[in-house]
Amino acid sequence: MEAALIIIGLGANLPSRFGGPDETLAAAKEKIENFDIRIVKSSRVWVTAPVPASDQPLYRNAVLVVETPLAPEALIEVLQGIERDFGRVHAERNAARLLDLDVLAYNDFIMEDEALTLPHPRMHERGFVLRPLHEIAPGWVHPVLGVGLEALIARLPAED
Repeated sequence: MEAALIIIGLGANLPSRFGGPDETLAAAKEKIENFDIRIVKSSRVWVTAPVPASDQPLYRNAVLVVETPLAPEALIEVLQGIERDFGRVHAERNAARLLDLDVLAYNDFIMEDEALTLPHPRMHERGFVLRPLHEIAPGWVHPVLGVGLEALIARLPAED
C-alpha cells in the first residue's frame, strides 16, 4: 500500500498560447513548481476521449504526485490561478478546455465543501485518472472506498 499522497490531475484538449495540449500540460507542470509545490512523480501524457462522450477533441491527461506545505484549500487556489493565467474560463461543465487542474487526493484527508471535495468525487470512475495514477503509484488506496487501484480499474466499463 502506498503512503498517503497528494495527487493532482492535469487535462487539456484545446490549444493555448503554449501550443497544443501536450505543450500546455508541460508548461503547467513548470508553472506548478513555482508555487512551493514539488513534483515527486509524473505519469506520461495519456490521450483520452472526452467524458461524457462528445465531439470535442481528444484530451491529454496526466497525473502528478506532489509534495507541498500548502493546505488543500490553498493548493486548489494556486491551481485555479494557474488555470486562469493560462486563459481558462469556467463556462459550462464538461466543456472543452485549455487546461484543467484538479486536486484529486490530499493524503488521506476527507473533506467536502463548495470549493473542494477530497478525494475528488468522481476520480474512482475515471479511467483517465486511474490509469495514469496506476502508472506512478500502483499501490494507492482510495481513502473513502478503501479500494486499491487495481480493483477500481477493474470496475471501469470496458469501453473506458
